[in-house]
This record gives sequence, structure tokens and C-alpha cells, in this order.
Amino acid sequence: MGIVKIGEEMHEELRKASAVMCRSINAQAEFWMKIGMLAESHPTMTFTEIIAQQLNDADVQLPHVDAA
Repeated sequence: MGIVKIGEEMHEELRKASAVMCRSINAQAEFWMKIGMLAESHPTMTFTEIIAQQLNDADVQLPHVDAA
């Protein structure tokens, strides 16, 4: 485990986002870093595609929703 130095403004945005997403500040920062790494590695994929791929890779079974 390491320490990452971030600015006060980023920390405040992490704090607010973590409350909305029901994650700890550290978990929110890790999520953003992971998604950022995946986005850089797969520049043609959208955020939604990245999330869908991660869920698929974890064998998460999501219910089907009919589009209205």
C-alpha cells in the first residue's frame, strides 16, 4: 500500500463523490484510478462499455431491462 498526494480540490470532489456512490474516499479514488487506467488502455471504449466489460469479467449476472 502506498500514499498518493492529491490536491485539496480533488480531495473535496472525492469526498462528495464517495458520499453519493456509498464508497469510502479511498475506494472512490481507487475506482477513478482503475477506470482511468482502463480508459487509457482501451481508448475506443466508452465508460459504459468499460463497466459492462468489468461486470462481465467478474461474471456478474445482471437482470435484463426492456427498453421502453
